[in-house]
Amino acid sequence: MTARDDDFAKWYTDTVLKAGMADYSPVRGAMIILPYGYQIWENIKQEFDGMLKETGHEDMAMPLLIPESLLAKESELIKGFAPEVAWVTQGGTEKLQERLAIRPTSEVLFSDYYARAVHSYRDLPLKYNQWVSVMRWEKTTRPFLRTSEFYWQEGHTVHATAQESHEETIAILNMYEKVINQFLAIPTLKGQKTESEKFAGAYQTFTLESMMADGRALQSATSHDFNDKFAKAFNIKYLDNKGQQQYAYQTSWGLSTRIIGGLIMVHGDDRGLKLPPRVAPTQVVIIPIAPNDEVVQAATEIMTDLQADTRVKMDQSDKKPGWKFNEYEMRGVPLRLEIGPRDLKQQQVVLVRRDTGEKIVTPIANVHTKVNELLEAIQANLYQMAKDHLEANIFTATDMTEFKKNLGNHRGFVKAMWCGDPKCEAAIHSETKATARCLPFEQEQLSDKCVYCGQPAEKLVTWAQAY
Repeated sequence: MTARDDDFAKWYTDTVLKAGMADYSPVRGAMIILPYGYQIWENIKQEFDGMLKETGHEDMAMPLLIPESLLAKESELIKGFAPEVAWVTQGGTEKLQERLAIRPTSEVLFSDYYARAVHSYRDLPLKYNQWVSVMRWEKTTRPFLRTSEFYWQEGHTVHATAQESHEETIAILNMYEKVINQFLAIPTLKGQKTESEKFAGAYQTFTLESMMADGRALQSATSHDFNDKFAKAFNIKYLDNKGQQQYAYQTSWGLSTRIIGGLIMVHGDDRGLKLPPRVAPTQVVIIPIAPNDEVVQAATEIMTDLQADTRVKMDQSDKKPGWKFNEYEMRGVPLRLEIGPRDLKQQQVVLVRRDTGEKIVTPIANVHTKVNELLEAIQANLYQMAKDHLEANIFTATDMTEFKKNLGNHRGFVKAMWCGDPKCEAAIHSETKATARCLPFEQEQLSDKCVYCGQPAEKLVTWAQAY
């Protein structure tokens, strides 16, 4: 494998391919998600979908195709997505009278439905979610991180008041934060997108930003408050409890397979993947060493015992132990359990942590307890290492000389004051390739002047080069 520090992009691709996460397909920019990569997505899906069900959200499915006239009803949305839309112009041998867009996102489909489904305040709120793929015709692609077709969940809700839609937007952002921090062991910065970086057609966009091992940012999840913008475009009205017609208020939010790319880039090392136990398809791999019948029987009994609460597998293939060690390290399995004739004679096993490489000799009678203890320790350690890396690579700047020095030397996050003028934001991007990742919820007053123009400034922005 390519060393991570030699060529981060090549290391990333090597890891995706050699660990059996994904492969290339005949369609440019569309990847084949292999079983190992898809199981990671399934685990994320199960975790987040459980949270949604607990908060009253229901799953449904909208069509794949969107008529062009419908997509154009919200002007900001069509303008924002126009360069990325793939169009269907012919069905069979018949040329279509109206082009159909392959779903880049589903706001217009939900809005069109809500205009027919919402009549009274008694109908509200409606809180729907769908797990689907979408198509965005990307120019530059990389598996998981940026592909023409990708999988995600997209939630769409409609409410009676602006306050309710805003509260929903923030509640979902907090749910994303919990999944990404506690399940994927990825620390995040939470804040609001600037006007130029917000979702096309949104009133406000809120984001979770993560730092990759190379110091670049990845937008991990977003939650959008549409206020009544789509309601006015699609005439979504309801009768309130006083018999008055009111416009409804909407949200949308999404978490995609892109987060798997983040998982790789935050935790991986020169040996490949390093998966947090809570999301790992296999949490423990058992490798019998010089196996005889007694060793295999003991290993099978251990596996059966662990299966009650652990995703565990045993490799009884005829490949050499060294090959197996490297294979499962590359695939990021959090914990390896070795047992051979000598271990069996001493009624012990050897446990090896993927995150630290540490070997722990444990009595067979204590394996179940020790495995659970180590899996929790690995989960916590991966998060802490990522958090330490994030905090060590956040810098501040009060002028552009300092800004460029920090960004150039470290390629991390730079906090700086901004006057709010989009021209300054665009100029910073032009000169440094950094974008405004978010206006953090926890604002600081580093100075009273904009880092670019020197005019009065009250907003702190976190900037970074991003994927």
